[in-house]
Amino acid sequence: MLTGKHVAFLGGDARQLEVIKNCIQLKAKVSLIGFDNLESPFSGAVRRELEPEWFSTVDLLILPILGTDEDGHVGSIFTTRSMVLTEEHISKLPAHAMVVTGIAKSYLQNLCSDNGIRLVELLKRDDVAIYNSIPTVEGALMMAIQSTNITIHGSKSVVLGLGRVGLTLARTLHAIGAQVKVGVRTPAQVARSVEMGITPFYTENLPQEVGNVDLLFNTVPSPIVTEPVLAAMPATAVIIDLASKPGGTDFAFAKKRGIKAMLAPSLPGIVASKTAGRILAQTITRLLGEELGEEDRP
Repeated sequence: MLTGKHVAFLGGDARQLEVIKNCIQLKAKVSLIGFDNLESPFSGAVRRELEPEWFSTVDLLILPILGTDEDGHVGSIFTTRSMVLTEEHISKLPAHAMVVTGIAKSYLQNLCSDNGIRLVELLKRDDVAIYNSIPTVEGALMMAIQSTNITIHGSKSVVLGLGRVGLTLARTLHAIGAQVKVGVRTPAQVARSVEMGITPFYTENLPQEVGNVDLLFNTVPSPIVTEPVLAAMPATAVIIDLASKPGGTDFAFAKKRGIKAMLAPSLPGIVASKTAGRILAQTITRLLGEELGEEDRP
Protein backbone atom coordinates (compact mmCIF):
# COMPACT_ATOMS: atom_id res chain seq x y z
CA MET A 1 0.00 0.00 0.00
CA LEU A 2 2.83 2.44 0.83
CA THR A 3 5.35 1.16 -1.69
CA GLY A 4 7.15 4.17 -3.14
CA LYS A 5 5.30 6.69 -0.96
CA HIS A 6 7.47 9.25 0.83
CA VAL A 7 6.48 9.49 4.49
CA ALA A 8 8.26 12.14 6.56
CA PHE A 9 8.21 12.19 10.38
CA LEU A 10 8.84 15.52 12.06
CA GLY A 11 9.43 15.17 15.80
CA GLY A 12 7.37 13.20 18.28
CA ASP A 13 7.74 10.75 21.12
CA ALA A 14 7.99 6.98 21.61
CA ARG A 15 4.62 6.45 19.91
CA GLN A 16 6.13 7.54 16.62
CA LEU A 17 8.59 4.65 16.69
CA GLU A 18 5.83 2.09 16.11
CA VAL A 19 4.43 4.19 13.26
CA ILE A 20 7.87 4.49 11.68
CA LYS A 21 8.38 0.74 11.95
CA ASN A 22 4.99 0.11 10.34
CA CYS A 23 5.71 2.45 7.42
CA ILE A 24 9.09 0.79 6.76
CA GLN A 25 7.44 -2.64 6.79
CA LEU A 26 4.93 -1.37 4.23
CA LYS A 27 7.87 -0.38 2.01
CA ALA A 28 7.44 3.37 2.24
CA LYS A 29 10.34 5.74 1.74
CA VAL A 30 10.79 7.13 5.27
CA SER A 31 12.50 10.37 6.30
CA LEU A 32 13.12 11.37 9.93
CA ILE A 33 13.56 14.94 11.18
CA GLY A 34 14.24 15.57 14.85
CA PHE A 35 15.40 12.06 15.70
CA ASP A 36 19.08 12.92 16.28
CA ASN A 37 19.35 11.12 19.63
CA LEU A 38 17.52 7.95 18.66
CA GLU A 39 19.48 5.14 20.30
CA SER A 40 18.62 2.47 17.73
CA PRO A 41 18.46 3.98 14.23
CA PHE A 42 15.96 2.44 11.84
CA SER A 43 17.27 0.50 8.88
CA GLY A 44 15.32 1.78 5.91
CA ALA A 45 14.89 5.35 7.17
CA VAL A 46 16.91 8.45 6.29
CA ARG A 47 17.63 11.29 8.72
CA ARG A 48 17.15 14.74 7.25
CA GLU A 49 17.39 18.38 8.22
CA LEU A 50 14.30 20.58 8.37
CA GLU A 51 14.89 22.15 4.97
CA PRO A 52 12.02 23.22 2.68
CA GLU A 53 13.56 21.98 -0.57
CA TRP A 54 12.88 18.27 -0.17
CA PHE A 55 9.29 18.74 1.09
CA SER A 56 8.21 18.77 -2.56
CA THR A 57 8.71 14.98 -2.61
CA VAL A 58 6.66 14.22 0.53
CA ASP A 59 3.34 12.37 0.23
CA LEU A 60 2.58 12.19 3.95
CA LEU A 61 3.96 14.44 6.71
CA ILE A 62 3.43 12.98 10.19
CA LEU A 63 3.71 15.37 13.15
CA PRO A 64 3.60 14.63 16.90
CA ILE A 65 0.28 14.11 18.64
CA LEU A 66 0.26 17.74 19.78
CA GLY A 67 1.22 19.02 16.32
CA THR A 68 2.79 22.46 16.70
CA ASP A 69 2.37 25.25 19.19
CA GLU A 70 0.96 28.60 18.07
CA ASP A 71 4.41 29.67 16.92
CA GLY A 72 5.03 26.57 14.83
CA HIS A 73 7.44 24.86 17.22
CA VAL A 74 7.40 21.05 16.97
CA GLY A 75 8.38 18.96 19.96
CA SER A 76 10.57 15.87 19.95
CA ILE A 77 12.02 13.85 22.80
CA PHE A 78 14.74 12.66 20.42
CA THR A 79 16.48 16.00 19.86
CA THR A 80 17.48 19.08 21.82
CA ARG A 81 17.30 21.30 18.76
CA SER A 82 14.46 23.75 18.18
CA MET A 83 12.29 22.88 15.17
CA VAL A 84 9.79 25.31 13.64
CA LEU A 85 7.39 24.32 10.86
CA THR A 86 6.71 27.32 8.63
CA GLU A 87 4.74 28.22 5.53
CA GLU A 88 7.97 27.85 3.57
CA HIS A 89 7.88 24.12 4.39
CA ILE A 90 4.15 23.53 3.91
CA SER A 91 4.00 25.48 0.65
CA LYS A 92 6.52 23.06 -0.87
CA LEU A 93 4.29 20.02 -0.28
CA PRO A 94 2.60 18.65 -3.41
CA ALA A 95 -1.15 19.25 -3.72
CA HIS A 96 -1.99 15.60 -2.97
CA ALA A 97 0.05 15.52 0.26
CA MET A 98 -1.50 15.08 3.69
CA VAL A 99 -0.38 16.35 7.07
CA VAL A 100 -1.28 14.03 9.96
CA THR A 101 -1.23 14.94 13.64
CA GLY A 102 -3.18 14.14 16.77
CA ILE A 103 -4.71 17.53 17.41
CA ALA A 104 -3.95 20.79 15.61
CA LYS A 105 -3.84 24.29 17.01
CA SER A 106 -4.98 27.21 14.87
CA TYR A 107 -1.42 27.89 13.63
CA LEU A 108 -1.19 24.49 11.94
CA GLN A 109 -4.81 24.56 10.78
CA ASN A 110 -4.29 27.92 9.08
CA LEU A 111 -0.95 26.86 7.62
CA CYS A 112 -2.51 23.87 5.88
CA SER A 113 -5.72 25.65 4.90
CA ASP A 114 -3.90 28.60 3.36
CA ASN A 115 -1.79 26.26 1.23
CA GLY A 116 -4.56 23.84 0.21
CA ILE A 117 -3.04 20.90 2.10
CA ARG A 118 -5.31 18.35 3.74
CA LEU A 119 -4.88 18.16 7.53
CA VAL A 120 -5.96 15.04 9.42
CA GLU A 121 -6.41 15.22 13.20
CA LEU A 122 -6.34 11.64 14.42
CA LEU A 123 -7.68 12.30 17.92
CA LYS A 124 -10.88 13.68 16.41
CA ARG A 125 -11.60 10.25 14.95
CA ASP A 126 -13.88 8.10 17.09
CA ASP A 127 -11.90 4.93 16.47
CA VAL A 128 -8.60 6.44 17.67
CA ALA A 129 -10.19 8.13 20.68
CA ILE A 130 -11.93 4.92 21.76
CA TYR A 131 -8.81 2.80 21.38
CA ASN A 132 -6.77 5.45 23.21
CA SER A 133 -9.23 5.45 26.08
CA ILE A 134 -7.89 2.04 27.12
CA PRO A 135 -4.29 3.08 27.94
CA THR A 136 -5.63 6.40 29.26
CA VAL A 137 -7.78 4.62 31.81
CA GLU A 138 -5.01 2.19 32.75
CA GLY A 139 -2.72 5.17 33.34
CA ALA A 140 -5.35 6.96 35.41
CA LEU A 141 -5.81 3.89 37.60
CA MET A 142 -2.04 3.64 38.03
CA MET A 143 -1.90 7.25 39.20
CA ALA A 144 -4.81 6.71 41.56
CA ILE A 145 -3.15 3.67 43.14
CA GLN A 146 0.16 5.53 43.54
CA SER A 147 -1.49 8.62 45.03
CA THR A 148 -3.78 7.10 47.65
CA ASN A 149 -3.55 4.81 50.67
CA ILE A 150 -6.91 3.18 49.95
CA THR A 151 -8.04 0.62 47.39
CA ILE A 152 -10.00 1.74 44.37
CA HIS A 153 -12.39 -1.07 45.26
CA GLY A 154 -14.89 0.51 47.63
CA SER A 155 -13.67 4.04 46.97
CA LYS A 156 -16.08 6.89 46.38
CA SER A 157 -15.12 7.90 42.85
CA VAL A 158 -16.52 10.64 40.65
CA VAL A 159 -16.01 10.78 36.87
CA LEU A 160 -16.77 14.06 35.13
CA GLY A 161 -17.83 13.64 31.52
CA LEU A 162 -19.21 10.59 29.77
CA GLY A 163 -17.39 10.93 26.49
CA ARG A 164 -15.11 8.30 25.02
CA VAL A 165 -12.61 8.35 27.90
CA GLY A 166 -15.20 8.98 30.60
CA LEU A 167 -17.32 6.05 29.47
CA THR A 168 -14.41 3.61 29.55
CA LEU A 169 -13.21 5.00 32.88
CA ALA A 170 -16.61 4.85 34.59
CA ARG A 171 -17.20 1.31 33.36
CA THR A 172 -13.75 0.16 34.54
CA LEU A 173 -14.05 1.76 37.99
CA HIS A 174 -17.48 0.18 38.41
CA ALA A 175 -16.13 -3.21 37.33
CA ILE A 176 -13.39 -3.21 39.99
CA GLY A 177 -15.77 -2.32 42.79
CA ALA A 178 -15.61 1.46 43.16
CA GLN A 179 -18.71 3.38 44.19
CA VAL A 180 -18.98 5.46 41.02
CA LYS A 181 -20.92 8.60 40.27
CA VAL A 182 -20.78 10.27 36.86
CA GLY A 183 -21.23 13.97 36.17
CA VAL A 184 -23.15 14.40 32.90
CA ARG A 185 -24.87 17.14 30.91
CA THR A 186 -27.67 15.49 28.92
CA PRO A 187 -30.64 13.19 29.56
CA ALA A 188 -29.15 10.68 27.12
CA GLN A 189 -26.02 10.47 29.28
CA VAL A 190 -28.18 10.03 32.37
CA ALA A 191 -29.89 7.10 30.64
CA ARG A 192 -26.57 5.55 29.61
CA SER A 193 -25.26 5.82 33.19
CA VAL A 194 -28.36 4.14 34.59
CA GLU A 195 -28.09 1.39 31.97
CA MET A 196 -24.51 0.76 33.17
CA GLY A 197 -25.60 0.59 36.80
CA ILE A 198 -23.77 3.83 37.65
CA THR A 199 -25.26 6.78 39.52
CA PRO A 200 -25.53 9.93 37.35
CA PHE A 201 -25.86 13.57 38.34
CA TYR A 202 -25.90 16.80 36.37
CA THR A 203 -22.60 18.66 36.50
CA GLU A 204 -24.38 21.88 37.51
CA ASN A 205 -24.89 20.15 40.88
CA LEU A 206 -21.24 19.14 41.22
CA PRO A 207 -20.55 21.00 44.51
CA GLN A 208 -23.29 18.99 46.19
CA GLU A 209 -21.90 15.67 44.94
CA VAL A 210 -18.27 15.78 46.15
CA GLY A 211 -18.58 16.13 49.92
CA ASN A 212 -17.20 12.64 50.62
CA VAL A 213 -15.32 11.88 47.38
CA ASP A 214 -12.04 9.93 47.50
CA LEU A 215 -11.10 10.13 43.81
CA LEU A 216 -12.26 12.62 41.21
CA PHE A 217 -11.40 12.04 37.56
CA ASN A 218 -12.07 14.88 35.15
CA THR A 219 -12.33 14.47 31.37
CA VAL A 220 -14.03 17.81 30.64
CA PRO A 221 -11.66 20.22 28.81
CA SER A 222 -13.07 23.41 30.35
CA PRO A 223 -13.19 24.90 33.88
CA ILE A 224 -15.40 22.60 35.91
CA VAL A 225 -13.53 21.75 39.13
CA THR A 226 -13.73 25.34 40.33
CA GLU A 227 -13.36 27.01 43.74
CA PRO A 228 -16.92 26.16 44.91
CA VAL A 229 -16.34 22.50 43.97
CA LEU A 230 -12.94 22.33 45.63
CA ALA A 231 -14.27 24.07 48.74
CA ALA A 232 -16.85 21.30 49.09
CA MET A 233 -14.32 18.47 48.74
CA PRO A 234 -12.44 16.82 51.60
CA ALA A 235 -8.75 17.74 51.75
CA THR A 236 -7.90 14.03 51.49
CA ALA A 237 -9.42 13.74 48.02
CA VAL A 238 -7.25 13.16 44.96
CA ILE A 239 -8.02 14.78 41.58
CA ILE A 240 -6.71 13.28 38.35
CA ASP A 241 -7.44 15.61 35.45
CA LEU A 242 -7.33 13.80 32.11
CA ALA A 243 -8.45 16.73 29.98
CA SER A 244 -6.10 18.40 27.53
CA LYS A 245 -4.01 21.29 28.87
CA PRO A 246 -4.74 23.37 30.88
CA GLY A 247 -7.32 20.87 32.16
CA GLY A 248 -10.58 21.66 33.90
CA THR A 249 -9.29 22.09 37.47
CA ASP A 250 -8.34 25.20 39.42
CA PHE A 251 -4.97 23.76 40.44
CA ALA A 252 -3.91 26.88 42.37
CA PHE A 253 -6.96 26.74 44.65
CA ALA A 254 -6.63 22.96 45.00
CA LYS A 255 -3.07 23.47 46.27
CA LYS A 256 -4.28 26.16 48.65
CA ARG A 257 -6.82 23.72 50.08
CA GLY A 258 -4.21 20.95 50.35
CA ILE A 259 -5.97 18.77 47.79
CA LYS A 260 -3.68 16.68 45.62
CA ALA A 261 -4.54 17.50 42.01
CA MET A 262 -2.63 16.26 38.95
CA LEU A 263 -2.92 17.13 35.28
CA ALA A 264 -2.38 13.97 33.26
CA PRO A 265 -2.94 14.49 29.53
CA SER A 266 -1.37 12.27 26.86
CA LEU A 267 -1.29 9.20 29.12
CA PRO A 268 -1.29 6.70 26.20
CA GLY A 269 2.14 7.90 25.12
CA ILE A 270 3.45 7.76 28.69
CA VAL A 271 2.12 4.47 30.03
CA ALA A 272 1.76 2.42 26.85
CA SER A 273 3.73 4.04 24.06
CA LYS A 274 4.00 0.82 22.06
CA THR A 275 0.25 0.19 22.09
CA ALA A 276 -0.48 3.87 21.44
CA GLY A 277 1.94 3.79 18.50
CA ARG A 278 0.27 0.70 17.07
CA ILE A 279 -3.11 2.43 17.28
CA LEU A 280 -1.74 5.38 15.31
CA ALA A 281 0.03 3.14 12.80
CA GLN A 282 -3.09 1.08 12.12
CA THR A 283 -5.22 4.20 11.76
CA ILE A 284 -2.78 5.95 9.40
CA THR A 285 -2.53 2.79 7.28
CA ARG A 286 -6.32 2.54 7.16
CA LEU A 287 -6.58 6.23 6.31
CA LEU A 288 -4.19 5.85 3.39
CA GLY A 289 -6.10 2.77 2.26
CA GLU A 290 -9.29 4.80 2.21
CA GLU A 291 -7.58 7.50 0.17
CA LEU A 292 -6.36 4.91 -2.32
CA GLY A 293 -9.62 2.98 -2.34
CA GLU A 294 -7.84 -0.09 -0.96
CA GLU A 295 -8.87 -0.16 2.67
CA ASP A 296 -7.67 -3.27 4.47
CA ARG A 297 -10.51 -5.02 6.20
CA PRO A 298 -9.99 -7.05 9.38
